[in-house]
Amino acid sequence: MLAQGGQVALAVVSSLLLLLQQATSIEVPQDPKILQDLKQPPTIIKQSPKDFIVDPRDNIIIECEAKGNPQPRFTWRRKGKFLNTGKDPRVNMRKRSGTLEINFRSGGRPEDYEGEYQCLASNDLGVAVSNKILLRVSKAPLWPKELLEPVLVSEGHSLVLACNPPPGLPPPYTFWMNSAMIPIPQDRRVSMGLNGDLYFSNVLAKDAHTDYSCNARFLFTHTIQQKNPFSLKVQSAEPYNDTSSYNSSDPYGGRRIPESMPTFLSPSGSESSKMVLRGQQLLLECIAAGLPTPSIKWFKKGGDLPAQKVKFENHNKTLKIVSVSEEDAGEYVCLANNHVGGIRHNIHVQVKGAPYWLDKPTNLVLAPDENGRLVCRASGNPRPQVQWLVNGEPVESSLPNPSREMMGDTIIFRSVQIGSSAVYQCNASNQHGYLLANAFVSVLDMAPRILGPKSQLIKVIENNRTFLDCPFFGSPLPDLRWFKNGQGSGLDGGHYRVYINGTLEIKRARTEDEGTYTCVASNIMGTVENQVILEVKEPTRIVRGLEHQSAFRGSTARFDCKVKSDPSLPVTVSWLKDDSPLSLGWRLRRDEESLSIPNVNEGDQGVYTCTAQSEIDQDVSSARLTVLEEVSFNPSVSSALPPDRPDPPMDLDLSDLAVRSVRLTWIPGNDHNSVITQFLVQYEEDRWEPGSWQNLTSYPGDLNSVILQLSPFINYQFRVIAINSVGQSAPSHPSPRYKTSGASPDVIPSGLQGWGTKKNNMEISWEPLLNVERNGPNLHYQLWWRRKDTGEAWSNVTTTGSKHVVHDTDTYVPYEIRIQALNDHGAGPTSNVATGYSGEDKPTDAPTNLRVSNVDSTSVTIHWNPVDPSSVMGEFKEYRLYYWREASLLKGLRVSQEKMTRGFYSIAQRPSAVLGGLVPFSHYRMLMVVANRGHEGPPSNTVEVRTKEGVPDAPKYFEIVKRALDTIHLQWDKPLEPNGVLIGYQLKYHTVNGSKLGPYRLETFPPNITQYTMRLPDRAMRYKFFLSALTQVGAGEAFTGESPRSANEAYSKDQVDIATQGWFIGLMCAIALIILILLIVCFIKRSRGGKYPVRDKKDLALDPVDQKEDGSFDYHSDEDNKPLQGSQASLDGPPKESDDSLVDYGEGGDGQFNEDGSFIGQYTVKKDSKDETEGNESSEATSPVNAIYSLA
Repeated sequence: MLAQGGQVALAVVSSLLLLLQQATSIEVPQDPKILQDLKQPPTIIKQSPKDFIVDPRDNIIIECEAKGNPQPRFTWRRKGKFLNTGKDPRVNMRKRSGTLEINFRSGGRPEDYEGEYQCLASNDLGVAVSNKILLRVSKAPLWPKELLEPVLVSEGHSLVLACNPPPGLPPPYTFWMNSAMIPIPQDRRVSMGLNGDLYFSNVLAKDAHTDYSCNARFLFTHTIQQKNPFSLKVQSAEPYNDTSSYNSSDPYGGRRIPESMPTFLSPSGSESSKMVLRGQQLLLECIAAGLPTPSIKWFKKGGDLPAQKVKFENHNKTLKIVSVSEEDAGEYVCLANNHVGGIRHNIHVQVKGAPYWLDKPTNLVLAPDENGRLVCRASGNPRPQVQWLVNGEPVESSLPNPSREMMGDTIIFRSVQIGSSAVYQCNASNQHGYLLANAFVSVLDMAPRILGPKSQLIKVIENNRTFLDCPFFGSPLPDLRWFKNGQGSGLDGGHYRVYINGTLEIKRARTEDEGTYTCVASNIMGTVENQVILEVKEPTRIVRGLEHQSAFRGSTARFDCKVKSDPSLPVTVSWLKDDSPLSLGWRLRRDEESLSIPNVNEGDQGVYTCTAQSEIDQDVSSARLTVLEEVSFNPSVSSALPPDRPDPPMDLDLSDLAVRSVRLTWIPGNDHNSVITQFLVQYEEDRWEPGSWQNLTSYPGDLNSVILQLSPFINYQFRVIAINSVGQSAPSHPSPRYKTSGASPDVIPSGLQGWGTKKNNMEISWEPLLNVERNGPNLHYQLWWRRKDTGEAWSNVTTTGSKHVVHDTDTYVPYEIRIQALNDHGAGPTSNVATGYSGEDKPTDAPTNLRVSNVDSTSVTIHWNPVDPSSVMGEFKEYRLYYWREASLLKGLRVSQEKMTRGFYSIAQRPSAVLGGLVPFSHYRMLMVVANRGHEGPPSNTVEVRTKEGVPDAPKYFEIVKRALDTIHLQWDKPLEPNGVLIGYQLKYHTVNGSKLGPYRLETFPPNITQYTMRLPDRAMRYKFFLSALTQVGAGEAFTGESPRSANEAYSKDQVDIATQGWFIGLMCAIALIILILLIVCFIKRSRGGKYPVRDKKDLALDPVDQKEDGSFDYHSDEDNKPLQGSQASLDGPPKESDDSLVDYGEGGDGQFNEDGSFIGQYTVKKDSKDETEGNESSEATSPVNAIYSLA
């Protein structure tokens, strides 16, 4: 039986968790237009404190303010009964407010209005209730008159002077003074207790005074009342007989004062108890008597005193804990000691608690048929009782509500309806106090509204991260989709990301992202859309910026600032000097790209900044101008030297060593006549990247001692680089190493996200910390996750990797995830809670009743019945239509049957969409599936569609040939896509005479004719032709062409005229240039050949010596010493003809080469002739082929 009851309870809890998982609350934006039309129950926004003490000299004002729509009405209860403010002329309620004003100008006693008040604010949707305000009038009673006898006490004894201030409201603040209004000195021996009494641990003779007076200051009346003074007489003890034992530092002057061990003046006895409320202040006191004055020490049994919370006051006699919590309960021990002995007192501390919130109920805005819950959880000691009220009355006595179910501290709402709005109150109370919270439940149905500006123009810089805002509201919460240029199935994923608040993020804006973006918000109440126009602009950049420079006094300095920006954005260029606007005056000159400073003087030295700014971005360039003295004729003067890079800094030193910082000091090197403008500090560490120097930070050139901020757990060494207008110095020698101690991580891992890779898991990933962010050894990550909105406990794991897979999850459920980095030194900060999702599965349902209407030649309207959202098994992405061209309705025309897809996003009850881009006169098949982010569901029924006939495509080709001077022949082929039954072709043409066009003429042809010959009445006239195919629907796209200029010249639109191609023209020009160069070289070679003498006769022999009388030489071969034909015979034998003469290979030429390669053919004899030839003017000398040979 018990097992069956446990199963029933488990089933109830499971169903409750499922309900709570689906419960959502609509967040109402604080937009004036929305709030003006939105009906809302009352909400208390201002009220007086629960314990309200007022000054009797002032009028009484009890505050109560509330908001709501309609405007709330206010009523009051006093001591639980209705308060009729109209009957009392002193009581007035402010207009449009519930605040009460009680006026005593015409008399009356404030005490008559003391009591418990409660404000009620109501409108048509509910009643909100304020706290119960206990009104009390401040009191400052007089001190009772009393005659105080002188107090007689023996020296060395203890004494307590009682104060007993009159009870006031609130209690007064007490202090002790003498008749001269000087505070009574207090120390370890003399002090005032918490109750206001003055305690003497032991009395000295110097304590004898007649004006010990206790004073009470009342806060509200700002008055001080004084008690009659005490007169203290001290009986001195007898002095010692032996004066040698007298010590001048003895406070008793050598008198016989018997010493005594400590006893407690407050509290009395050996133990006591103390009760304190959670969050209040705990004060424990121990004041002891004794001689010498005892010292006080405090302990806590079972543990140490919390050092961060405990303070000791009144010379260690008072232990103070400012904000008490449950762990401060226990037994405290105060120990009083002097050298005579010691005594202890135990104080048992109990911590009780007025109620405090664990889960405070909040307003709940729901759409019709939605679910929700109100939770009221409070804790305290003792545990508080929770009571629910609705509109100020107990729920038990209110009208029944079928959509409401009470479950202890939770109210469950199921399928709420219009008219169920109300204000619920949760009252949690125990004997120490109470809590009261109002939370309304508002059932709202509202069509979607766009809250942002209409048709907003956004200008962004290229490659920047861009956000397009589309704030929206509606009830139920609308679904929002983004579209670009009215096309597509919604923008999300990849280059785009849509946030839950309606903002569209473009991760890197590019030029192709320009256009009109439309956000569409829809719910069951309607649809609304807004447009955002995005323009992507080129960035404003200073392409030639300022450079550091040095100028001699009296010379001219010039800073260049050339700006490149988007042509559509006006750019303003401004100049600064030392971060202040630059006054140009009469001397400085500025143009569009530079600033000139003539006649430079010392006042011109400084840092100049050029700022180029458009309406959406800016760029800045800065440089320093250093003014040098005039060039000296003394070579020893360094100012005469040209500027150069600085020398490296020297003598690096580390000091002021701290946990995360160190002071680095160096001596600058020689600046070489150019002021050092910057020091760059670099570091190297030997753990993660030894030997690699990284930039740490930079400092102005006038510093040489800086504090460096360091990371923990790194063994640093530093070096410094000096920078001036010329460039960087060499790095300095490294500093000594400094190793920082480890610490817990102080960086939160970024990029935390969770997404399922399978239907029953969720992969949580994050970006691991950088090496310099580890802060210590053994870096690992603590990861937590739990199902969202179920209240289950967190699961966690510790890992050293950058991802973790949670297995055995339900399909596509949200999870809360957070992460923390840890190392051996401790834990770092915890991340904010992120939301991840487990994996998706294949949708289980298929769209049904797929059908078409409005069939056209290129488009069709599609209709289908949607699937149940719960069957999508993931995040709904789109309905995906698969369609393919089965065949053409023309017999014999082969088509591609490749499948195509088109996505449609729709959450309408009767969705439909238009599918365009179809081929006319075709047979199509199509089916539809529903898709989430990773899967597709089963297919729907298949639909067959036959598109209507359309206009044909252009003919496959169109060729125009001028075969004779007076005829033109036209030839073409049928279109690749007739898009219907061809009924013929039409040819339009007109004459072209410069810019003048003649009238159109028309020729038609049957579909089997694909050529036409046309006679030209005027041979010089040119024609332009337009050829198109025809169906019953009309004429298709026309092929255009012009008649050729000459006979046998052809024009074809499907060929490329090579003579008009740029590469061909360039090639022809290059060939012509090469031929021209060869001709020039040939001419030069021929001219040089004339310097050689030529014999008149081939058989004429020369003298044995080569040198002739005129000083010239004959030619001999370098290779084989064979003379050319007709030259001097060899020294070793008779002359013979050359075997390798180029005459054998010439193109009918008979020339030979001279020494420099030029032709001398006009002086040579043909190989097959024995006769000499003189004066042969052969043209082969200028032949390109021979010219090429001449260069060989």
